[in-house]
Amino acid sequence: MDEDQKSILRRASSRFPIPPGAKFSYGTAGFRADALVLESTVYRAGILAALRSLKTRSVTGLMITASHNKISDNGVKIADPSGGMLTQAWEPFADALANAADSDSLLQLIIEFAKKESIVIDGNCRAEVLLGRDTRPSGESLLEAAKQGINSIVGSAAVDMGILTTPQLHWMVRARNKGVKASERDYFEQLSSSFRCLMTLVPGECKVKGTDNKLVVDGANGVGGGKLECLMNMLDGLVIEVRNDGKGGGILNEGVGADYVQKEKVVPQEFGSNDVGMRCASLDGDADRLVYFIVPSASSDNIVLVDGDKILSLFALFIKEQLGILYKGVHENNAYQARLGVVQTAYANGASTDYLKGLGLEVVLTPTGVKFLHEKAAEYDIGIYFEANGHGTILFSDSFLCWLEKRHNELPEGSEQQKAAVRLLAVSKLVNQAVGDAFSGLLLVEAILQNLNWSINHWSELYRDLPSRQLKVKVMDRTAVVTANAETVAVKPPGIQEAINAETVKYPRGRSFIRPSGTEDVIRVYAEASSQEGADTLAQSVAKLVEQFLG
Repeated sequence: MDEDQKSILRRASSRFPIPPGAKFSYGTAGFRADALVLESTVYRAGILAALRSLKTRSVTGLMITASHNKISDNGVKIADPSGGMLTQAWEPFADALANAADSDSLLQLIIEFAKKESIVIDGNCRAEVLLGRDTRPSGESLLEAAKQGINSIVGSAAVDMGILTTPQLHWMVRARNKGVKASERDYFEQLSSSFRCLMTLVPGECKVKGTDNKLVVDGANGVGGGKLECLMNMLDGLVIEVRNDGKGGGILNEGVGADYVQKEKVVPQEFGSNDVGMRCASLDGDADRLVYFIVPSASSDNIVLVDGDKILSLFALFIKEQLGILYKGVHENNAYQARLGVVQTAYANGASTDYLKGLGLEVVLTPTGVKFLHEKAAEYDIGIYFEANGHGTILFSDSFLCWLEKRHNELPEGSEQQKAAVRLLAVSKLVNQAVGDAFSGLLLVEAILQNLNWSINHWSELYRDLPSRQLKVKVMDRTAVVTANAETVAVKPPGIQEAINAETVKYPRGRSFIRPSGTEDVIRVYAEASSQEGADTLAQSVAKLVEQFLG
């Protein structure tokens, strides 16, 4: 970096001073805070995205969103060239950039990091960053800050893709780096054509008409409502009514959205007695989470929740069934032995894990956080992961897809095996293999329900969730708790796990674990048991143990 380039960066960064006393930390959600204090952080995230592009010699992405947070918040996260999250190895640098005290400190940090990572900043190497934002009012000015950050690294270009859902931006980054078309129209076309393919293979006796074909969707008053209306125009065989689309004066994430519905287990705004028995779904604020629900009675606001665990179970059941058909009568030595794996965290309801294991599936747990789930799922030929909150996807290995394409071409046209191959190929194109995507998840749920000829009630009754309770215990130092085995065992402080075990065995189907929060000085407690009273009492007992051991 020559003196002119340093001068440009110094001048640009001086326009975005860090707010006094602010401290920022890059996590699974990127940087997130009140929008009023985020300008300097978003500017610096622009620098980060440009440097990542230079380092990888690939297109990266920058998304401005705060997902399910309140409307006054905003955030920024980086999409790596794979379309996934920023590599964890760069998170400490992201933190250092966001918290650099002044322009000189920032410049020094960039120079040292570029040297360490062998990043050449001379204008000859080009960087490209795709930008997206959701519908939050603060998004427009923050987008400008991001552009300034990208442009302050010489040779870098910011490409504004407009208002998008978070999964759309991640999909575009992945598509661009694979050398395929990557516009919003291409995204919608890929989803709709894959959905059509799955719907044409619905057995004749399973095809539904009229109200059975209707889905009512809560758009969280966010970006997802309007975008889903665009996608609807390209779909056949599915009628969608979108409510809370953000155009009717409703407030983003206030009494609406997947996060609200999943946590509160009540109907979102604009839903009520007229929706009894209907198939309903909720997106979150940036459309990367999806949950379904049923309004069981006109006399109550309560819902029957069909959460991420049940979505995962539906996907796993269908894919296992299609693999079974595909391999029928094939000698093991003549077929590619696809490894199918299901990935959950300790927060997955124990009943879902038991159900999946009962299907004969390989189920593994990871620590909490999408990055851990995604990484583990990528180890399989077909890896399915979901969190109960409705965030998840399915990953297919290139080697399996290559074999599947070849096998599809060898099989007799119209045979059941060939149809199974077509379905699996369509699923691989319908799902967003970069990140969890409410739209692709929703279309896959709808296609599978029709293929299986299931109602939402039948799906909801796959298994009965064990009652659970989550609590938070404030502590002086959350780092005093150290966990192992995907956060299911506390190894520090000494003796606490034995005490938890002694409490847990008192309750039928009891299970409990503790883990430190990633963002605040609290210890999170999870407990489940065969009754709600048992789960509540177990959670309170374990919370008391945390207080005793940590003071």
